[in-house]
Amino acid sequence: MRTGGRRTIPGPLLDVGFVAVSLLDAWIQVDLDVRSETASAALASCALLLRRRAPLPAFILTMPAALTSSAVAATLIAMYALAAHTRRRSLLAVCAVAFAGCYMVPWPAPKIGAIVAVSDVPALGYGLALGAAPALLGQLVQARRDLAARLAEITEVREHEQFLAAQSVLAKERAQLAREMHDVVSHQVSLIAVRAGALQVSTGDPDAKDAATTIRRLSVQTLDELRHMVSVLRASGSPPTELTPQPTLAQLHALVAGCGIEADLEIDLAGDLPAPVQRAIYRTVQEALTNVRKHAPGSTARVEVRQRNGKVRTAVTNTAPTRPALPLPSAHHGLIGLRQRAELLGGALEAGPTSDDGYHLRLDLPVTSH
Repeated sequence: MRTGGRRTIPGPLLDVGFVAVSLLDAWIQVDLDVRSETASAALASCALLLRRRAPLPAFILTMPAALTSSAVAATLIAMYALAAHTRRRSLLAVCAVAFAGCYMVPWPAPKIGAIVAVSDVPALGYGLALGAAPALLGQLVQARRDLAARLAEITEVREHEQFLAAQSVLAKERAQLAREMHDVVSHQVSLIAVRAGALQVSTGDPDAKDAATTIRRLSVQTLDELRHMVSVLRASGSPPTELTPQPTLAQLHALVAGCGIEADLEIDLAGDLPAPVQRAIYRTVQEALTNVRKHAPGSTARVEVRQRNGKVRTAVTNTAPTRPALPLPSAHHGLIGLRQRAELLGGALEAGPTSDDGYHLRLDLPVTSH
């Protein structure tokens, strides 16, 4: 058993050890031919089994042994147990005086002459010191236990304060991020949507009109998602909420159809998939099509979602680009995030170029993931 990082002796085993020490002390100090002394020593030894549950009765039961013989080990052990559990110092003082009295007074009392003489004063002082020693030791152990509890409480309070401070800093950062998203990003995306709408109305080129329509639709969708994100960022301290209504595979057709590139979708599933798996598939396809649109202009893509042998495989493959890619800003975190999401669900994600200068991305997930 360990307590506070240190090894401790189990309580029952410790009780047995104290009883053994008391019996050994009685065997050495007690005249076994005297029944009263033997009975008192045996009672005192057995009383130590009560020291943790009832320390005061245990101490009282050990007093006859201290009165009738020199076997005081049981009484001192009981005094220590009482001092380690009680906070009544007056009670400890009375017990120490009672022990000193039993230690000093001869038993059986003489029939003639005084029971206590002046010469017994040193014995009284020795008895008081002997009784006070386990009492002070028990109080020291109790104080140490209280100090450890207080330190644990202070540590817990300090950790809670640090957590609150971190939450406060996070709330400020979230509020600042929300302002930046609202004042800068939303404004720029709005301008893109307006310019795309103007181009959609003014141009006569069908390809340009179709591109402007796609740009305007994606801009409006991005603005809606930004509004959701800003509202969540500003609601710091509230219960966790989803940034947007989470996508499902039912929305995958709309995603592929509106991705702005020529893409085919094929879905072959045996039944409904868990919500986390559906979200992972949707986000993977979304990220893959976005990368195709950014890095492989003019290429075509094929999206396949198939369920086989307790797993669902999602594959996105695109052909080689027919036009040079425009330099666009990127943090290169997309595939890292997808791979981490896949690992959390017990799956794996692989990505790399194909032999015909295209690109292939494959996500494997267990269907039973939740």
